[in-house]
Amino acid sequence: MNTSTLSHLTTPAGSLPADAPAWNRQRHSRMPSQRYRDFSSRVEVPLAARAWPTKRFTAAPLWVPVDLRDGNQALAEPMDPERKRRFFDLLVRMGYKEIEVGYPSASQTDHDFVRLIADADLAPEDVTIVVFTPARRDLIERTVASIRGIRNQVVIHMYAATAPVWRDVVLGRDRAELKKLILDGGRDVRDLAGDLPNVRFEFSPEVFTLTEPDYVLEVCDAMTELWDATPERPVILNLPATVEIASPNVYADQIEYMHENLARRAAVILSVHPHNDRGTGVACAELAVLAGAQRVEGCVFGNGERTGNVDIATLALNLHAQGIDPMIDFSDIDEIRRTVEYCNRIEIHPRHPYVGDLVHTAFSGTHQDAIKKGFAEHRARAAAEGRSEREIAWRVPYLPIDPADLGRSYDAVIRVNSQSGKGGVSYLLESEYGIELPRRLQIDFARHVQRHTDASGGEATAAELWEIFRAAYLARPAGSDGPALLGYDTTDTATTIALRIHGGEHRSVHEGIGPVEALTRALAQHGSRIEVLNLHQSSLGTGTGTDALTLIEYRDDDGPRWAAGTDRSVLTASLNAVLRAAASPAR
Repeated sequence: MNTSTLSHLTTPAGSLPADAPAWNRQRHSRMPSQRYRDFSSRVEVPLAARAWPTKRFTAAPLWVPVDLRDGNQALAEPMDPERKRRFFDLLVRMGYKEIEVGYPSASQTDHDFVRLIADADLAPEDVTIVVFTPARRDLIERTVASIRGIRNQVVIHMYAATAPVWRDVVLGRDRAELKKLILDGGRDVRDLAGDLPNVRFEFSPEVFTLTEPDYVLEVCDAMTELWDATPERPVILNLPATVEIASPNVYADQIEYMHENLARRAAVILSVHPHNDRGTGVACAELAVLAGAQRVEGCVFGNGERTGNVDIATLALNLHAQGIDPMIDFSDIDEIRRTVEYCNRIEIHPRHPYVGDLVHTAFSGTHQDAIKKGFAEHRARAAAEGRSEREIAWRVPYLPIDPADLGRSYDAVIRVNSQSGKGGVSYLLESEYGIELPRRLQIDFARHVQRHTDASGGEATAAELWEIFRAAYLARPAGSDGPALLGYDTTDTATTIALRIHGGEHRSVHEGIGPVEALTRALAQHGSRIEVLNLHQSSLGTGTGTDALTLIEYRDDDGPRWAAGTDRSVLTASLNAVLRAAASPAR
């Protein structure tokens, strides 16, 4: 292997850890991990007892897509007005009832889009519009001006970073000074928009996960008091994992601490906004909901800064897979994906949960066999219960949910490459061509497919599988001068067979037997000894007007083998299969 491109890598060669078991031979590397501190030395999590591990999901939280603001500001090319409008329309059609639409003080495009919602009545009356602003009076003024005239419910979302490093390095303020800045901003929001009956308020202590628990609780309680939070006009407290710093259980502990200790809990909608820096954004959101969160902000399919915001499509479909209505429609996942890809100008990974091109696809032979059997059991159970296949409980192996729930067909569930086995191969032939292969033929045919995929190094389509099947069992081998059937006649007492062999015509009469056995005896008279062991009838395709397909397992001088024949007549198809066997070259 050429290692020149790996010249900066240094294979770990340090000492083995003293407490490492004998089976673990990993060595200390040269990674400078000592530069980083464990989360427990950076923030306290003062929780004595945990309730969240015993909780279970029973209903969906309120989903709030932030693609048009947080997701948009993370794009190399932010959305133009047409893309914003298209994305907004998609979110509405999917059923989202609270949508963060922009940061109107940050750009003219965002401001104009909020004004478009106000002037063109884009949002149904039951959709709440959320706008985002920092805690600065001039920007709050511009934000409030942008929402005037919107008839929908509106949330003004104000944020300020509260963590020690941000206070010290970014803002240059101590705890008391920052609290005053936040309360001044909250006062401006109240004074400028408090008289608007359709407006509620939201506050985010940015970098909540790295903020001292007592301080963030103090600031949040001060904000709910300032905004006079009541159950009739609740305040949203949004607690972001702005940068993921710890495992998801730690975030759950932090959320539960706030849930248990907020002063006006009945007047607070507790919200979370996880990012995905550690790759555990989905887990953080799920555990946070168990810990008391009622609202989740994120992006459809998880776009966002760095490794992204939490993926609210995955979260919702995780609930669906547990039998809980996600309250959002994903019944055409490919239309959703196409729209999101167009608006973001970012392709979605083929292995992305639920939506990726390959997430319902099996290449592995063992997986394919299990899925094929699962589909067969599903169909049989539906028939036995007299119910639709879409109504009965789903339990097909390796498929957490029915792809049809997302508007996907079963065409791409099983695809064949060099890792595939007989189950996947036979499934594709059956689903695309209606051919049901007996088990022993599945094994034999899989060997032909394996040779093809090993040679090509790629995937075999259903059409390619049919060509492999046709060449292996149906078509006469190249250069073959095997016998040809000129005709046959059968009566109650005898069958007459007419053959052309090596250019000559031969007719024979066989008493007391049917056409297939008569043909094998006629061939044996000319040196082609074929014993038909099993005969299976199938068809090419479905419905009337399709050709019959006969599959025969036979034994010749080389042992058991397979051949096939087709014709509009089932009997002729069977005779053609025997002739194909006679034309097969020796192995």
